[in-house]
Amino acid sequence: MANSPQAKKRARQAEKRRNHNASLRSLVRTNIKKVNAAIGTGDAEQARAAYASAIPVIDRMADKGIIHKNKAARHKSRLNAQVKALSA
Repeated sequence: MANSPQAKKRARQAEKRRNHNASLRSLVRTNIKKVNAAIGTGDAEQARAAYASAIPVIDRMADKGIIHKNKAARHKSRLNAQVKALSA
């Protein structure tokens, strides 16, 4: 347990930051699920639109350090491959 005023403040800040980061991670997961759902329906145009809207969100979270840049690249690559396969 934090005893000093400084440690108490840092604990408050850490909790606030943790909650904020959790909501941003959730946003990434939600966008990825939307793309996967669109791919599941078999509609190439809808999947392409969902992919296009998910990419900026994934990139932004990687830039902020919410997710690792390699993880962002992996998600983008796999989603893009699935969307392309749907179109072909």
